[in-house]
Amino acid sequence: MNNKVTTVTMIGLGYIGLPTAALLANRGYRVHGVDVDKHAVDIINQGKIHIVEPELDTFVHSAVNSGKLTANMVPAEADVFMIAVPTPFHHDKMNEMTNSPIPNIDYVISATKAIAPYIRKGNLILLESTSPVGTTDKMAQVLQNEGVDINEVYIAHSPERVLPGHIMRELVENDRVVGGINDESTKVAAEFYRTFVEGTVLETNAKTAEMAKLTENSFRDVNIAFANELSMLCDDLDIDTRELIALANRHPRVNVLNPGCGVGGHCISVDPWFIVDKANGKAKMIEQARRTNDYKADWVIEKVKNAALVFEAKNNKKPVVACMGLAFKPDIDDLRESPALYITKGLIQEGLDVLAVEPNIENHKDLDITAPNLAVEKADIIVCLVAHKGFDDFDVLTKEVFDFCGVLKS
Repeated sequence: MNNKVTTVTMIGLGYIGLPTAALLANRGYRVHGVDVDKHAVDIINQGKIHIVEPELDTFVHSAVNSGKLTANMVPAEADVFMIAVPTPFHHDKMNEMTNSPIPNIDYVISATKAIAPYIRKGNLILLESTSPVGTTDKMAQVLQNEGVDINEVYIAHSPERVLPGHIMRELVENDRVVGGINDESTKVAAEFYRTFVEGTVLETNAKTAEMAKLTENSFRDVNIAFANELSMLCDDLDIDTRELIALANRHPRVNVLNPGCGVGGHCISVDPWFIVDKANGKAKMIEQARRTNDYKADWVIEKVKNAALVFEAKNNKKPVVACMGLAFKPDIDDLRESPALYITKGLIQEGLDVLAVEPNIENHKDLDITAPNLAVEKADIIVCLVAHKGFDDFDVLTKEVFDFCGVLKS
């Protein structure tokens, strides 16, 4: 693949697919991007972006202007097919043994079926979506059912492991795990990734690659759950959680994370359930961590609701509550599985007068978005949910403040 300009069809032009497609196009690959969202396709073909990610606009503009990146709603023939579509869980189905969500790989299956008619002998098919163990083998089976001779193509999984806000850099610099359905698939996939990844490309099999990503995010979820549980205990004991953690972390072998209002995003808040679903009740710590982090958001709602009741009793009027931040982490526009969004909607459902603040989006289908400075001016109670840049610059001394994200340093 190093000896020719390879064509790539990228299925999914979201938070992972578009940055990867733009990076590849800027590295000389001819990339045919595919998405079901016509608005996104049109925006990209104008050389613009429909999501917030530093440096992505420059990469997309350059790729489109060079003619190396085009977007469409249907696939095309290519040497490499990459699938980067959502893998959520079924909100309306539960695992009866663990009462936990069941993974939903419908988008992966649909994408696999969509590319099947375009696949030719020698093609490389890559699944980048974080997936339950066995999904890559399932994808191979779907291709076979669709008439593809899987002995004549290469199929592998390489989960993304990038941090939103740093994606363009980490796509190149981070180590990459690559696992194929057989040894040859692993080698061919690894060769492809080494053409643009400067980090180490680590070779394994498909199931181990799938489990590696789930393990990484479950590890982080467990550590966050410890911090979130600690924060709730400290609240009962009237202890400053962040001071406590700073003191504990002076131990040379202790590194407690800072708590937040929960855990969001498409990875950490979802992936541990993929392990729990297949564990037959054995993933007890992973499951409890997930439930602890989900509970933290409900705990926040109760804290704010009780403060609002006290304010109303004291002032004979309902308070105006400013919810500062809706995204799942600072300085991005990604609302997927966001505890801040969940909390904001929950407070509204409780009947509170809520101002929703998110500087990284212009509008929301369910909420009216208020400018940060106006919200701070109008609010009686300020609830800091996301540590966006600039949120620490407001004068909140005369307000009742709940800082669940540590944005206020003092």
